[in-house]
Amino acid sequence: MSQDKTTSLLVDEEQLSLDLIEAQYFLKNTRDQNNAKSVVILVNGIELAGKGEAVKQLREWVDPRYLQVKADPPMLLSEQQPFWQPYAPFIPAEGQIMVMFGSWYSDLLVTALGTEYPLTKDQFDRYIQSMRAFEQDLKNNHVEIIKIWFDLSWKSLQKRLKQMDPREAHWHTVHGLNWGNKKQYKHLQKLRQRFTKDWIVIDCEDEQLRNQAFAHTILAALKHCPVHASQSKIKWKPAPVPKVLLHPELEPASTEDYKKTLKKLSLKVTEALRAERRRVIVVFEGMDAAGKGGAIKRIVQYLDPREYEIHTIAAPEKYELRHPYLWRFWNKLHSNNEEITIFDRSWYGRVLVERIEGFASAVEWQRAYEEINRFEADLIQSETLVIKLWLAISKDEQAARFKAREETPHKRFKITADDWRNREKWDEYLDAAADMLKRTSSAAAPWHVIANNDKHSARLAVLESILKQLSAN
Repeated sequence: MSQDKTTSLLVDEEQLSLDLIEAQYFLKNTRDQNNAKSVVILVNGIELAGKGEAVKQLREWVDPRYLQVKADPPMLLSEQQPFWQPYAPFIPAEGQIMVMFGSWYSDLLVTALGTEYPLTKDQFDRYIQSMRAFEQDLKNNHVEIIKIWFDLSWKSLQKRLKQMDPREAHWHTVHGLNWGNKKQYKHLQKLRQRFTKDWIVIDCEDEQLRNQAFAHTILAALKHCPVHASQSKIKWKPAPVPKVLLHPELEPASTEDYKKTLKKLSLKVTEALRAERRRVIVVFEGMDAAGKGGAIKRIVQYLDPREYEIHTIAAPEKYELRHPYLWRFWNKLHSNNEEITIFDRSWYGRVLVERIEGFASAVEWQRAYEEINRFEADLIQSETLVIKLWLAISKDEQAARFKAREETPHKRFKITADDWRNREKWDEYLDAAADMLKRTSSAAAPWHVIANNDKHSARLAVLESILKQLSAN
C-alpha cells in the first residue's frame, strides 16, 4: 500500500473516531430529555468473521468509558424462564450503549442446532415472533436494538481456520458447531436467514471494510434521536366501571367464624403453594387503605420467610425511570430463587397512578396494556402462575380507614397528605381500574376483584381466590 493511500485511510479513521465520540456524547446528553434513548447492539455471525475484532476496533475509536460490552456463551432456551430474562437486567439506561456478544438469538441457534431434540420449524418461528415483539416493546420504551450479522463465506472460513492459532480455538466454539463441517455451516446459514431479514448483514471478507461498516452503522444509530411521541392516535374507548367497584360490599363475617375459617384457609393456601410445581407470583392492586398489607400477612402467615419474597412498589427512582418501565420488575423476578413472589402494587402502576397523575403520556399508558399482557404471557409460558387481586373499597370506607390510621400511633406512618389529595381523583382511579380489568384479564391470568369494605370477609375471599386459581391451572 502506498504512503499516500495509508495516510488517506488514517485521516478517514481519525474523522470517523471524532464523529463517533461526538455522537456518543450527543446520545449521553439526551438523558432525561424528550429525545432520550439507549442503544443495544446485538453481535452475531459466523465464527472467525471478525466480530471481536470489529468491537475491539470500535472501542478504540470511541470513548471506551461509555461503551459497555457483555459477552456470554450461548445457552439453551429453557421452559423455566422467558428467553429475555438472562438479558433484561443488562438493558442499558438512557444515554448508554451496550454491545451484546450473545443474545436471545444466539440461544435460539444453539437450541436449534445443538440439542438432542431440536426445535421444530413452528417452534423456531414462534420464538422469532416473540423476540421481535419483545424488541418492539423495547423500541417503544426508547431502547434501539441494532442487530448485526457478521457473515463469511465457506471458503474464507476454512482459510481462516487453517491460519488460526490453536490457542485461540476455545473462543470459537459458538453454537457447538464443527466449523469445518460444510453441512453444519449451511444449516446454520439456512436457520439464521429466517430471522436476519431485518438485520444488518456485514460481509467480512475485507477486515478494514468490515470494521468501518460496523462503526458507520453504530454512528448512524447514535445520531438518530427523534423526539418521543406524546399524543396517542388511538380513539380511546373507556370500559364501564364494574358494579363491584362502585358498591364493594360483602356480608360481614362474625368474629368467631372469621378466626376459625381464616386459620383453615391460611393453612390450605400454605399447603397448596408448597405443592405447586410452578413458581407463583401474586399481584395486589387497589385503592389506598384497601387492605393489601393485611391480606398479604394472612397469605404468608404459615410460610417460612425463606419460601417467599415480598416487593412493596413505590414511585420509581430516577435511575429506574431511565430504563424501560418494566425493567425494575424484570429485575425483581425470582432474584433470590424464591418460588413465591408477592407484589404489593406492581407494573400496573403504569395504567393507574402514572396515567392519572400524568407521569406517563397517553401513548405510553395506552400502549402498556399489550406490553403487560405479553410480559405476563411470557411468565406463564415459563411455568409461572400469575395470580392478580384487586381489593375494592368505597370512598366512605377509605375515609374511615384514613382517620383510624391517623388516630392509631403505630399506623400513622401509613397516612400522608398525598393520600388525602388522591381522593379528589377517586372517579379517575375507578375509570382507570375498569380499563385495566377489562384489558388485562385473561384465562391464564384473570383478575380477582374482592369487595373489601369488610376486612374479615375480604381476607377470606382473597385466600379462597388464590386456592381457586391454584387448583384450576
